[in-house]
Amino acid sequence: MKSTERIIQLIKTSGPMTASQLAIELQMTSMGVRQHLQHLEQNGDLTIEDRKAKRGRPTRYWSLTSVADQHFENRHDELTVQLIDSVKEIFGDEGLSQLISHRESATELSYQALLNPLNSVEEKLAKLVELRSQEGYMAAIETHDCYFLLLENHCPICAAATHCIGFCRSELEIFQRLFDGIASVNREEHIISGARRCAYKVTPCNESQI
Repeated sequence: MKSTERIIQLIKTSGPMTASQLAIELQMTSMGVRQHLQHLEQNGDLTIEDRKAKRGRPTRYWSLTSVADQHFENRHDELTVQLIDSVKEIFGDEGLSQLISHRESATELSYQALLNPLNSVEEKLAKLVELRSQEGYMAAIETHDCYFLLLENHCPICAAATHCIGFCRSELEIFQRLFDGIASVNREEHIISGARRCAYKVTPCNESQI
């Protein structure tokens, strides 16, 4: 195991640690440990906290960030699929449809509250991109002569969407209702179908909104 991996493991199991504590555990020099710590901090895996000491200078502690979760086993996708199967088994297809509809309604309401005060298609798209990026979709906008492309370069619910296409249908319908009356929305590319991203063509009803 690499030294950086061992540092992450130690902080994960022991909580925030100082460079001196890590040096003892790893049987390394404090300078050597600090080089690894700085590398991990630059990568976003670690954050620092200077705690007031009884005497002298504050003591620096290193702790893990959420980015470091990627270094540990993650069974969220497996759990999601199991939960979908359980809902279908206990409540049937109708129960799963109700679950998807409930999620769809809650998501749409939260989006509407933030998009409704905005006027143009472009303003609404910009806000939607901001919201979707916060949710992990790595969203972006491309502007073309007569339309926009809403791009999503990652799908954080890919396991659920692959196992139950209803989740994808739900998201397309949400977008269509968000722009109802001012723009048409059609899915042009789809991660679930093998594309590298999801792309939605947003065509304003009024060309002045391009």
